[in-house]
Amino acid sequence: MTEPAFNFQNLNPDTILDALWDTGIRVESGLTALNSYENRVYQFSDEDKKRYVVKFYRPQRWSSQQIEEEHQFTAELLADEVPVAAPLALQGKTLHQHDGYWFTVFPSLGGRQYETDNYDHLEWVGRFLGRIHQTGRKKTFTARPTFGLQEYINEPQQVLEASNLIPARLKKDLLASVELLSTTLQKCWHTQWRPLRLHGDCHPGNILWRDGPLFVDLDDARNGPAVQDLWMLVNGDIQEQRIQWDILLEAYSEFCEFDTHELSLIEPLRAMRMVYYLAWIVRRWQDPAFPASFPWMTDEDFWRRQIAIFNEQARLLQEPPLQLTPAFQG
Repeated sequence: MTEPAFNFQNLNPDTILDALWDTGIRVESGLTALNSYENRVYQFSDEDKKRYVVKFYRPQRWSSQQIEEEHQFTAELLADEVPVAAPLALQGKTLHQHDGYWFTVFPSLGGRQYETDNYDHLEWVGRFLGRIHQTGRKKTFTARPTFGLQEYINEPQQVLEASNLIPARLKKDLLASVELLSTTLQKCWHTQWRPLRLHGDCHPGNILWRDGPLFVDLDDARNGPAVQDLWMLVNGDIQEQRIQWDILLEAYSEFCEFDTHELSLIEPLRAMRMVYYLAWIVRRWQDPAFPASFPWMTDEDFWRRQIAIFNEQARLLQEPPLQLTPAFQG
């Protein structure tokens, strides 16, 4: 059997239905594709009208051991009464394989959008992130990676250097802006933090609201500093950010101690995410879903804006880190 294509070209409805049949699930409804670029995710109902979500992992990304570590972490969180979307154990296991594709089945859990400007929501999320990290501190991942410059800036830089997607007349300036970010990051990134198991991609889109927060999609779970799961929830001008950090950390600290020295990692993590995200799209450009979803990637104006954004972020990396109100200063 050949390895399935990185871009899912061999994953068709019959393959999906056969995979689910093998787990004992009989699909009655049609398959509704849900919004996911990295993996392929479908909602459906079985013959008993129960609703499920099946997730097919992108081939050549995670090993089975890495996926199982994610599932084990999710199971620990659920056992610790953290509201998280956890995979179902079918026929005694949560990870299944069909025609070379790894896949997992979840219960279908609805919810409304997390409100980024709602302080009550932020407080609830802070409290549960403290509980997530309380569980995450018990041990670290052994198969999954740890946040660092190699994965988030060095490798993406190489991807961009080799890309033909960047307009020729702008490529030199784009690569120079990435090099500036890389050089600056080498100076300000540090590893004086305690690694713990993280959600890894805790942005507002990965939080649903069901009489409280529900954390979904731990696909990017890895070891790293606690602040990685917090900084993407804070927005607005500096004054507004300080208010939000105060709310977030006061709630978080009810369950887990936060090292305020990690605040110096906010802008480095933001810079790393910017470059990693751009290279992520470039890496997957041969997947037909990506040109259709990111058509602006072929416009020169997009790349000009990226150059300006990267140069501005390099400047921000040299600014003093965020200072909290006295109650939270270390």
